[in-house]
Amino acid sequence: MTKSMNKIEKLIAKLCPNGVEFKELAKVCDIADNKRRHVKSSLRVPGETPYYGANNIQDYVEGFTHDGDYVLIAEDGSASLENYSIQYAEGKFWANNYVHVIQGKDELNNRFLFHYFRSMNFVPFLSGGTRVKLTKAKMLEIKIPIPPLAIQKEIVKILDTFSELEAELEAELEARKKQYEYYRTELLTFNERERE
Repeated sequence: MTKSMNKIEKLIAKLCPNGVEFKELAKVCDIADNKRRHVKSSLRVPGETPYYGANNIQDYVEGFTHDGDYVLIAEDGSASLENYSIQYAEGKFWANNYVHVIQGKDELNNRFLFHYFRSMNFVPFLSGGTRVKLTKAKMLEIKIPIPPLAIQKEIVKILDTFSELEAELEAELEARKKQYEYYRTELLTFNERERE
């Protein structure tokens, strides 16, 4: 029985029919975890810099721990195991100690890495009981497919476009839902005169 392929693996198979090399994360990424710093909410100085935790931006603060394009992976506290928390941070941001902060080296496009992680199953790399954790050692064992950079960029273009269309569709569905609720309320609301 063969393992089912995720959407990135399908794109790679289509664009690289001769296959690609898989390399351990430790060989193709720089890890910037040493700059992370947790700050209790009561001690945070309000500002404009996003303060990232395991499940997205937690706050906006003054100062920053990182500057550049990075992929953030929940270390512990991801809200979902099936849809593990992966974020993309650009520019100046603050990362607390609940996220791993990584950046692809020359042969690995950060957006490609982001999309690859969003489609992968992290469960085999997690440890712990009630609150699972992705340790740095386990994270570094993850193997990443490395197609040529031009193909990585093409995959990113396809998936970014798909993500934009998906966001537009979700916004349209939300607008239609509000419109439906408005008209339903209008049709089912009667004033005193109409009741007579």
